[in-house]
Amino acid sequence: MAVVATAGTTDFGAVDPLADLAALAKAYGAWFHIDAAYGGGLMVSGRYRHLLDGTRLADSVTVDFHKTFFQPVSSSALLVRESAMLRHITYYADYLNPESAALADIPNQVDKSIQTTRRFDALKLWLTLRIMGADAVGALFDEAIDLAARVGSLLEADDDFELAAAPQLSTLVFRYRPVLDTGERLSEDTADAINPAIRAAVFASGQAVVAGTKVGGRHYLKFTLLNAEATLEDIAEIIGLLRTTGAGLLQSEVSA
Repeated sequence: MAVVATAGTTDFGAVDPLADLAALAKAYGAWFHIDAAYGGGLMVSGRYRHLLDGTRLADSVTVDFHKTFFQPVSSSALLVRESAMLRHITYYADYLNPESAALADIPNQVDKSIQTTRRFDALKLWLTLRIMGADAVGALFDEAIDLAARVGSLLEADDDFELAAAPQLSTLVFRYRPVLDTGERLSEDTADAINPAIRAAVFASGQAVVAGTKVGGRHYLKFTLLNAEATLEDIAEIIGLLRTTGAGLLQSEVSA
């Protein structure tokens, strides 16, 4: 029925081969949808827009502007190639949008969304674009992507941490798994137990909030970098906090 591609997965920021999947969908006569909820900001990027090559071939695209367009929650959109396709969600109710009114071309907003009663969420995006312009928003996302790459290099060179994958957009998935005096890394099971504990301890300290996820059933830590004002030094300080916390927890475990 449909081929669904992802442009910016939540954990790794991975982007599917959009043009190839579009060709596959066309060959089978299937609807081609792109989930660009996270990676949608690439459309205004100055340096990484090519990652969305093939998006123009989609039948529909979803974008969360409250992610890589830096808008407050919530601000999302479903974009369709053919506006007539939006008619599939139309349902006439006499008390709300009677068919007679539609036939008389009386305008209403009910037919534009599955969600009928809603806030004017488009206003904040409109205002941002009017004041800053699309290029300026894209420059902010470029800075976040660049920062993620620099932090990724920092973590990759650090014997105390292990990257799950090289950063693609502005997210990093990693874990505290130091190299021990024996020359071997901390065991998988111990690392799996200690990383959630690190996250909880850091949160309780009030010094930082670090996200978490699972990869292959194992616990990992996660950075989602969406502040263009953040510096490498800022993130390095948080990494140092994670290191100190992890070492303290390990020491407590040994002492016990």
